[in-house]
Amino acid sequence: MGVDLCAIEGISEVSALELISEIGTDMSKWKSSKHMTAWLNVVPNTKITGGKIISSKMQKKKNHAGQTLRMSASGLSNSKSPMGNYSRKMKARLGKEGGVVATAHKLARIIYTMIKEKVPYNPEIMLSDQALWREKRIKSLEKQLSDLKKGGLASAVA
Repeated sequence: MGVDLCAIEGISEVSALELISEIGTDMSKWKSSKHMTAWLNVVPNTKITGGKIISSKMQKKKNHAGQTLRMSASGLSNSKSPMGNYSRKMKARLGKEGGVVATAHKLARIIYTMIKEKVPYNPEIMLSDQALWREKRIKSLEKQLSDLKKGGLASAVA
């Protein structure tokens, strides 16, 4: 294939073999990574009508490659890697099932890019995203703290 899928956190040799046997090495089947992730069934199935969310359940498609990615993603929450941090962040935000699907979606996009462009896995990209998220979170918490201090002084005076 030209790339090592086992370099990605959470993807074992068996998982990589199962993925390659299901999706193959020719990525021209899909127009983009979005099409591949939809085929793998690792995307949310949100039905919206009139601006309201009617339902948001995962489709009941049998796809062994998608199941493999979800199994790989579910074990990442115990990892100390950047992908493990992403998994924990998504599980905290979306719940257990939503976090697993979001992490599997990210793994699928990484695999698509690696195979299509023949580039090795670069965890530095995840680290830079994590650093940006951390700075944004610190700014948000500092703003929240300053708002609480202002509100606390106003209520103490009154």
